[in-house]
Amino acid sequence: MDLQLTGKHVLVTGGSRGIGLACAREFLREGARVSLAGRTAAHLEAAVAALRAEGHVAHGQLADLGDAGAALAMVDAAEAEGGPIDVLVNSAGAARRTPFDELQPQAWQDAMQAKFFTYVNVMDPVIKRMGARGTGAIVNVIGMGGKVATTTHLAGGAANAALMLATAGLAAAYGPRGVRVNAVNPALTLTDRMAEGLAAEARLHKTSAEAVLRDAQARMPLGRVAAPEDIARAVVFLASGAAGYISGAIVSMDGAAVPMVV
Repeated sequence: MDLQLTGKHVLVTGGSRGIGLACAREFLREGARVSLAGRTAAHLEAAVAALRAEGHVAHGQLADLGDAGAALAMVDAAEAEGGPIDVLVNSAGAARRTPFDELQPQAWQDAMQAKFFTYVNVMDPVIKRMGARGTGAIVNVIGMGGKVATTTHLAGGAANAALMLATAGLAAAYGPRGVRVNAVNPALTLTDRMAEGLAAEARLHKTSAEAVLRDAQARMPLGRVAAPEDIARAVVFLASGAAGYISGAIVSMDGAAVPMVV
């Protein structure tokens, strides 16, 4: 299947590790041109070097996306280097998982800053430019915590739910201007961030992180937790021309762990 991504400029936020880096790899394999945004110079440099060692060319943009001004400057720099952004993948930021009895008001504010605003601060300038050009696609990597409340992820889940509403609303608003907006909601995925969630669950249930992971895998209908590449392939499809009539979709990616009708 021709995904119609050859030569497209793709900006991946949170592209230096985990799901974001897996997305970058998949887009590059489809012939796209990729810019990575991250806030840690060492991680960003390592990601760009790894992709180049694999025969790909990618450009890194260092920015704290929680700062709207820095996010705008990053978008300007990415477009100055690679041309107008055809596809935006938001995968930056993650709210800290906190057992419910450890929550304080600041934790809720921190969750919105870490997850919601890191996405919105980039989406706002990019979607307006896409709309002015009459074309573009955005895929937000959010998380199942916004659909299924868990007691160790209430603040982060609330931020995820807000992002789902923003995704659906922006899809409706910008569809007439040629821009599609979709989201994927991964559940537990084998990334560096997974360790934090396992530790929070372990504290809550007074067990080990290893035991939590074993239990999670045993509950999965597919017999395993997701790999970053599983999520990346869905993201690339949703961003592609092959998904040209899909917009406003919120795709659950939990391996059918929570059967639901949406």
